Amino acid sequence: MTRLMGIDYGLKRIGLAMTDVLQIISSPFDTIESLSLKNNALKILEIAKNNSVSMLVFGLPVNMNGTKGEMAEMIYSVVEEIKNFSDIKIALVDERLTTAQAERVLVCEGNVPRQKRKWLKDKVSATLILQMYLDTYRT
Repeated sequence: MTRLMGIDYGLKRIGLAMTDVLQIISSPFDTIESLSLKNNALKILEIAKNNSVSMLVFGLPVNMNGTKGEMAEMIYSVVEEIKNFSDIKIALVDERLTTAQAERVLVCEGNVPRQKRKWLKDKVSATLILQMYLDTYRT
């Protein structure tokens, strides 16, 4: 079986999460440094290939009023870049408040120091995005 990979795409860091092979549960995987659009797309595809990933699930940053801003346009751009190199399936999930939720989990439940939170927050956000997809679209 294959896995799904959740992606919290940011200007500085990209958080990654993976499902188990049964595609039931999402777990934090890694945080990578964001470089250029092309390099990011290739790195995501390399990680996907090395981990038998059949679908990428991107968090789509939607404003609280439902509009899509500059970061949403960046997500669309990276998705198009990935499509230039691969025919891997891609899903977009509304990621409103996942970063705030990840921060809350790390501070309140994990008691993680501020310095470590910077790198952990992105992959925890990716985990929440991927789990949202699983809970909403998988039965």
